[in-house]
Amino acid sequence: MTESVLDRQLVELYRQADYRVDRGFVLRVDHPGVELARWHARQGVDCSAFVTACNPRGQQLDEQSNRRRTARLEAVLAESGRVFVPGVGQDPSGDWPGEASFLVAGLSLAAAQDLGRQFAQNAVVWSGEDAVPRLILLR
Repeated sequence: MTESVLDRQLVELYRQADYRVDRGFVLRVDHPGVELARWHARQGVDCSAFVTACNPRGQQLDEQSNRRRTARLEAVLAESGRVFVPGVGQDPSGDWPGEASFLVAGLSLAAAQDLGRQFAQNAVVWSGEDAVPRLILLR
């Protein structure tokens, strides 16, 4: 995708967010993930994606709606048979509530994009063999 319809400030907020994994480590866009590389090795994969179903298209929903969407995403992931762990995407400034998310092992870039679009997301965070999380814009 060459041009995004997303506001540059919004994209920058996504870049600055902390993507916290319940395994005790944080992913940061464009920063090598030593812990992520170890997690990849333990899972026997060379890629992963950090995905959410909360707040589709960046529109803040109520907590109950986001919980329902998260449960649906979790069911899709469980059905896929992939290893995944919970996490939360957080705005370091605290201006935007944290979004329940999952780190999914072995999810290709194309599959991560498809999953993000299925849940009407603006972006996903994807990491390849280098274990450097990249912000992948979907719109």
